[in-house]
Amino acid sequence: MKPLRLGVLDLAPRLSGISAETALQEALLLAQSAEAWGYHRYWVAEHHDIQGLACPSPEVLLGYVGALTSRIQLGSGALLLPHYSPLKVVESFHLLSALCPGRIELGLGRAPGGPPHAAMALSGNFLKAVAELPETIRAVMELLQDGYAYEGQPVSARPLPAKPPVPWLLGTGVRSAEYAARFGTGYVFGSYMSDKEAEPVLEQYRRNFEPSLLMPEPRTMVAVAVICASSAEEASLLAEESRAEQGDRGAGSGEDKPGPPLLCGTPQQLREELQQMAHRCKTGDLLIFTPLKDYEKRRASYRLLAESVLSPGKII
Repeated sequence: MKPLRLGVLDLAPRLSGISAETALQEALLLAQSAEAWGYHRYWVAEHHDIQGLACPSPEVLLGYVGALTSRIQLGSGALLLPHYSPLKVVESFHLLSALCPGRIELGLGRAPGGPPHAAMALSGNFLKAVAELPETIRAVMELLQDGYAYEGQPVSARPLPAKPPVPWLLGTGVRSAEYAARFGTGYVFGSYMSDKEAEPVLEQYRRNFEPSLLMPEPRTMVAVAVICASSAEEASLLAEESRAEQGDRGAGSGEDKPGPPLLCGTPQQLREELQQMAHRCKTGDLLIFTPLKDYEKRRASYRLLAESVLSPGKII
């Protein structure tokens, strides 16, 4: 079986009583640790006006992390495209690619990333922007390939790096998979946000994929929630705490349905589960989200998983 490549998906949590400055230093420490442990990529998400999250601008945080790491791939998971001008998005990620050559990935999403009034304050009519998303994605891809024109006049997203960022779309259903296939981007299925099965969505993407200059063949990834601990008992306890916290945030919805999957267990158990998931989904890339409310336990989970899955015995 082909070795797995694992990535970190970080929401840059700001835990209760912790300053934003400390939360962002924890994000940097996680990225540096992930690089040392053998993770292939570190992606950070975008959120707005959410008290417990500290990153509204992935491109800013990635510039800081890129300056203090050397090898790990860096990306947005996701940058929320309906809020922004395609030119500004590509300029920012071209600049990152020039600063960190060959290391930048542009992951795009279409969620608001925060409460309704924050979304409106940020970009006005969000629903209209979502409806226009196909043309926005097309513009992003044209800018990434330096083939964009506005009112018939060529426009370049400078600087033009030797290695442009790798484009991905993130989603949880057929619409996002359709866009990724149509415009020739990679596709990330957000299993940690969805109770849907990943396999049929990924298969639809592969079946309909149209090559682009930046993505000649379909590429897929699955983002999955994982909690790893030394014992099954500890992992189960941490998972219950995480589910309870998520349940508290969703209280009052009036719905009683299972939430997205959360894998928990020992390093050996999770190695087998992740290998099976990768085999079912026909991908060698998994993006790991660890929803723990303790920075040290979160890092320990990522470290234990790396020791089991990523070149055992070679962890720094």
